[in-house]
Amino acid sequence: MSLRIAIGGDHAGFEYKQLILRWLQSENFETADFGPYTPASVDYPDTAHPLAQSIEDGKYDMGILICGSGNGVCMTANKHQGIRAGLAWNKEVVELIRMHNDANVMCLPARFISADEALDFAKTFIKTEFEGGRHATRVGKISC
Repeated sequence: MSLRIAIGGDHAGFEYKQLILRWLQSENFETADFGPYTPASVDYPDTAHPLAQSIEDGKYDMGILICGSGNGVCMTANKHQGIRAGLAWNKEVVELIRMHNDANVMCLPARFISADEALDFAKTFIKTEFEGGRHATRVGKISC
């Protein structure tokens, strides 16, 4: 079964969202685009909340959110109990948020990474497995 991937963000992340979405679709992942659908200014919670809810509800397995700093979408997504969103600015961090934190949402800072990095990080996020073990105990303590 192919992973179901949700993607969204704000106007600062629009170009990278489009790039990653095209790649996901070319790899035959089931995808959902939560917006924005144009580069016009939008409020990131308007896309981050529905994306996070779709993962909590089991409609999608993982999510990728992209805004200028990555922080706004990350803070918003992490308001949801079933979400473990991690801010990723280099490949090692991408691997660690999956391996150690079982992140189900990756948040990218579009103003601080290149398009090539954004795409590479998306590929790494999707392919990296959670290690479990001692990390599972810690992850189990995250939700309030």
